[in-house]
Amino acid sequence: MRNYNLIKIANVLTIVTMLSLALMPFTAGAQFNVPNSTGTNLPNQASFSQILLTVIQILLAVAGLVAVVFLIIGGFRYITAGGNEESSESAKKTITNAIIGIVIIILSFVIVRVIANALISNTV
Repeated sequence: MRNYNLIKIANVLTIVTMLSLALMPFTAGAQFNVPNSTGTNLPNQASFSQILLTVIQILLAVAGLVAVVFLIIGGFRYITAGGNEESSESAKKTITNAIIGIVIIILSFVIVRVIANALISNTV
């Protein structure tokens, strides 16, 4: 039983490490100097809506990554089921839920973009 808890802790630490490494490019992206509308390299003042939109897009990207990982895990479990009916049904359920999650994430991304474009351009 103690070994099982140790394996759970190791799995959680691995997932946290992988997610933090996957998010590293986003933190490094702040170093780029992109000319703003005035032609200077001074950073633009980001509004709250732009920051919120960026955070939502990052969270949707992470959710999409997690859904794809679950799709891969479900496929691996299905392939390695070896004729076991319970294991293959569980793998099919994982694959189905991952595909539903990916569709929901894509639709969420589209809805967020449409609403953001409508609010930012001030047209209804």
